[in-house]
Amino acid sequence: MVRHHRRDFRLDRVDHTFNPWEGCQKVGPGCDHCYAEARNARFSGGTAINWGPGAPRRRTSPANWRKPLQWNMAHAEFFAQHGRRQRVFCASLADVYDNAVDQTWRADLFRLIRSTPNLDWLLLTKRIGNARQMIDDARDADAAGPVWPWPNVWLGATIVNQEEADRDIDKLLAIPARVHFVSMEPLLGPVDLRPYIGAGPKPWGWCHGVRWVIVGGESGHGARPMHPSWPRALRDQCAAAGVPFLFKQWGEWTDEDWGERAGLRDTAGVLPNGDFLLMSEGYVPPFDDGARLEAAGNVRLDGRMLMDRVGKKLAGRHLDGRTHDDFPKGAA
Repeated sequence: MVRHHRRDFRLDRVDHTFNPWEGCQKVGPGCDHCYAEARNARFSGGTAINWGPGAPRRRTSPANWRKPLQWNMAHAEFFAQHGRRQRVFCASLADVYDNAVDQTWRADLFRLIRSTPNLDWLLLTKRIGNARQMIDDARDADAAGPVWPWPNVWLGATIVNQEEADRDIDKLLAIPARVHFVSMEPLLGPVDLRPYIGAGPKPWGWCHGVRWVIVGGESGHGARPMHPSWPRALRDQCAAAGVPFLFKQWGEWTDEDWGERAGLRDTAGVLPNGDFLLMSEGYVPPFDDGARLEAAGNVRLDGRMLMDRVGKKLAGRHLDGRTHDDFPKGAA
C-alpha cells in the first residue's frame, strides 16, 4: 500500500520532503524568523550550529538518501491511486544553491534526481542567482547526465516583496525548467507579478513565464501580519493570466472583521488570550503593554487595517470563503 506522507511545513500539498543536508544562512527579510534555524538550535543544545557565515552544513544519513529511490519504485501504485506523479520538495532545512555547501554533495543530489525520473522534484531557493552556474557545475561532475532541463525538475524562487520580484524572477525564468514557480511566503508586501506571468513576449523570450504562484502568511514566533489586500491582488493577477494559485495560510494573524465574526474579539478590542495588534490611527488600546505597542508601530500596514493574532490554526487558509489549491495542470 502507498503510505500517507507528511506535508512539509513550508510548501504544503507535496507528497515528500527530502533534505540532502541541513544548514543555511539568512539572505533576506523572509529569513528573519527562520523555522529551520530555530529547529537546528532546538536539536543542537540551544545553538544553531549549522547556521550562519562559516557554519558547517550537515549531510543527512545514507538511509535518508535512499528514500527517494524507494518513492521512485512506488510510482505505479501511487499513480494508480492518485492519478499523478509524486512531488518531492527539496529542501526544507537548507538551500540547494547555498554557496557554503560542498559541491560534491550537490553533484550527488543531481545524480539522485536523475536516478528518480518518476518523481517531480520541486527545487525552491532563495539564491536563484547561484542556480545556473551550480546546475552546470553539478552536471559537469556527472558526465553521463542528460542535457538540461530535466523533465522532472520544477525550479522555484522565494519572493517576499516587490524588490525581490524585480531582482530575482528574471533570473529564475532565464534558466530552462519543466515548471517555473514562485513561493511568496512569508508575503511581506504588495507585489505586482503581471510582468512575469501569463503568455506573451518577455525579456527572456516567448514563454508562459511563471506557471505557479504559492502565497502564505508568516507563522511562528515573531510572525508578521499579511495585509488581506496582498494575497487578494495576487489571486486576481493569477486568475487574469490563467496561472494556478495556491494559498497556503494566513499565518498567525487575521483581519479584525474575521475576528469579530468568529467571536474571538470582545468589545474592548482585546482577544481572550490577551493578544492585540493596532493598525488604526488614533486608537488607544485599553492597556499599557510596551512590547505590544511597539509591535503595533512596527507592523502598521496602511494606517487602517486592524489585525488580530489568533494563531495559525484559527486563522486558517480560506481566502474570501474558499481554499485555493491549484497546481500546474500540464505538469501532471
